[in-house]
Amino acid sequence: MSDVTPHVPDAARDTERNTGQQIGRNRPQPMLSVIVPSVNGWSDLDACLSALEQAESCTHTPLELLVPERCGTDVRTRLAARYPLARVLPVSASTTIPQMRALAIDAATAPTVAVIEDHVIVPERWAQQLVEARCGDVRAVGGALVNAATANTVDWAAFLCEYSHVLTPRPAGPVEWLMGNNTAYDRALLQDCHQVVHAGRWEHVLHNELRRRGITLWNRPDIVVAHKKHYTVGEYTTQRFLYARAYAADRTQSSSTVSRVSYGAASLALPVWLYARITSRVWRSGAHRRELWQSLPLLALFVTAWGLGEVIGAWFGDGGAMARVC
Repeated sequence: MSDVTPHVPDAARDTERNTGQQIGRNRPQPMLSVIVPSVNGWSDLDACLSALEQAESCTHTPLELLVPERCGTDVRTRLAARYPLARVLPVSASTTIPQMRALAIDAATAPTVAVIEDHVIVPERWAQQLVEARCGDVRAVGGALVNAATANTVDWAAFLCEYSHVLTPRPAGPVEWLMGNNTAYDRALLQDCHQVVHAGRWEHVLHNELRRRGITLWNRPDIVVAHKKHYTVGEYTTQRFLYARAYAADRTQSSSTVSRVSYGAASLALPVWLYARITSRVWRSGAHRRELWQSLPLLALFVTAWGLGEVIGAWFGDGGAMARVC
């Protein structure tokens, strides 16, 4: 796999170094490094970091907040003023989320590294729970996710489209997969997997590599975060298309032309299959059935965009889609 490392300007490195020196003077050694890629603007990021500060103060769990930031000067200025102890890692607007995560992993100093999103709200005991969950031989652990964007049907439809698989809780213990936005790792383990971390691919590739190495993935359903992301219909339709295109392009990048054409052709049937899977999952879970009924028309639109994205990704490649996923 290629080593994909975004260019960080000298000024960005100076900002990171100066901030790190301030942290070293004023704070205890962090127990948990928390990576928060900034891709959605100030409002989401502010709510996320405020909750992390609360989690730190309530349980006295020293945190290192690492914020790879691609939104630009305005967000970075506000960050410096409101959260001066956060380590801001400025990157270009074309830097992908996996690349941002990799950059922050390299900068982390705590023994445990957690990855969330800038629209995730953590509860007060979250940091303490993750640190405790990483005790003993547990080197990769993930928690659960609930929807906190409940004001309108669009947000519910988006959540059900993307996260129907989390509505049925899994028991605590070893699992085959972990969430990508509520997960903690042994930092030394991530360093050992440097090539995979820097491959510019989503977390499932890292998790597959960990399992290949004999590392157990542990599920902790009691460690719950809230997913609070608001969308318009156009925004989520676009995001589903972009994510699906990037995913299919990545999955087929080493495939023959015949295989890529076949994958794309098979993806034409994907919307029907996705629609059936999502609706059956939600109904079987017994939760949010009312929201499901209200979301059915939007779900049809979203899964159509999803399937089309996979077709285009397989046939024509990424086309810059990964860098636009947020």
